[in-house]
Amino acid sequence: MFTALPHRFAIMVLAFVAWGCASGLGQSSLPQTSPATPSQPARVSDSALSSPSGGEAPDQSPAGNITGIVVDASGAVIAGARVKLAREDHGKQSPDQEQLSDSDGRFSFANIAPGPFKLTVTSSGFATQVSSGILSSGQTYILQPITLLVAAAVTDVEVSLSAPQVAEAQIKDEEKQRVLGVIPNFYVTYDPHPVSLGARQKFELAWKSTVDPFNFAITGAIAGIQQADDRFRGYGQGAQGYGKRYGASFADGAIGTFIGSAILPTLLKQDPRYFYKGIGSKRSRVLYALANSVICKGDNGRWQTNYSGILGSLAAGGISNLYYPASDRNGASLTFENALIGIGATGAANVFQEFFVRRFTKNLPNPDPAKPSH
Repeated sequence: MFTALPHRFAIMVLAFVAWGCASGLGQSSLPQTSPATPSQPARVSDSALSSPSGGEAPDQSPAGNITGIVVDASGAVIAGARVKLAREDHGKQSPDQEQLSDSDGRFSFANIAPGPFKLTVTSSGFATQVSSGILSSGQTYILQPITLLVAAAVTDVEVSLSAPQVAEAQIKDEEKQRVLGVIPNFYVTYDPHPVSLGARQKFELAWKSTVDPFNFAITGAIAGIQQADDRFRGYGQGAQGYGKRYGASFADGAIGTFIGSAILPTLLKQDPRYFYKGIGSKRSRVLYALANSVICKGDNGRWQTNYSGILGSLAAGGISNLYYPASDRNGASLTFENALIGIGATGAANVFQEFFVRRFTKNLPNPDPAKPSH
């Protein structure tokens, strides 16, 4: 009956991908790591990081994996830390590899040839940390937690903006994100260090999404399809019938957006955005995206049940009974059914976010101020 913003985005994304195949185109899953086999160490001690084990593996030896986690002195994980892998293979210098630690502070390098390696870990505000070791043939090398200490030189100049100011800056970046430069993609953050949104930012994002020109256009298309199919016959036909369908469809989206992405997230202290993962195995990313249809991050940075989105869908469905024709109003069972459909549509949209949407989104924020944005 109603069309909340996440449902609309799912429809837009599915249509977008379908068009791509034809023409050549409002959250806790944890990253997965392969468990070590019985012949592989579950954890490598500090002494193993500095002492070789075994001789050089021949060129045809099976590749291995190197994985670990980055934390600070208190044991809290550090997301977005830059991890650089350097190694020498039989006297030849192999190309360095780099990646950022994920939201749980983890990193993983796959298909690495056996031999000595060195990891250099850096993060803004922390001193550089170096770890080394020797990767055996076919081994999954699990390092002990790499602890970064606060850099004394930057302690006095680290904080220049308040958390609300940083959140406001991030919102401004997200409001520029558009798929193919047209479709708004505001409710996803690609920033590896996102700051929790305040009430002002949550309402600002809901307002910008509601009054975006594309939203008016897609609402008009939905109303036209409804009129062509003669849905909600109580509205009649002609310009008056189209106007009523347009108003009802727009109200569905606006109510769903404000309740599920602004009002309830403010009251329940939850973040309505999707936090892009972007790293890890395909399986872990799919599970992460699907889980984010029923979980979200709280303002405290912890994962929790997405009460805002679920209750927002139910509330929007109930409110729509006030303005739809009496013959077309939802019963309680249909309202719950629509909410479940909405959860599934959100999960599908999250999967597309994780694997497809980013590459077609224009004006992405630059996560590293030292590098120019593209």
